[in-house]
Amino acid sequence: MLTLTENASNIVSTIVDKQVQSDDGGLRISGPNDGAFAIAAVAAGEPGDTVVESGDAKVYLEGSASAVLDDKVLDAQVTADGDVQFQLAQQG
Repeated sequence: MLTLTENASNIVSTIVDKQVQSDDGGLRISGPNDGAFAIAAVAAGEPGDTVVESGDAKVYLEGSASAVLDDKVLDAQVTADGDVQFQLAQQG
């Protein structure tokens, strides 16, 4: 199952807290389409989504994203410009 670094957990929580007013709010990852994933803050997951919880962060994985990301670690950084960059790596 996808895991999140501590940094990714903190950034996901911050994004969701700013954009969604829901106890079930989280970041939803779908795809890949054309080699890229779609990421959006959502009030709740969709039926069939896999839920990954790390600290206060919730990530909802659409079915095909869940299969592709099953053995990955999600990390995140905030750039000097204030943008968020997500990176994937193989689990240890």
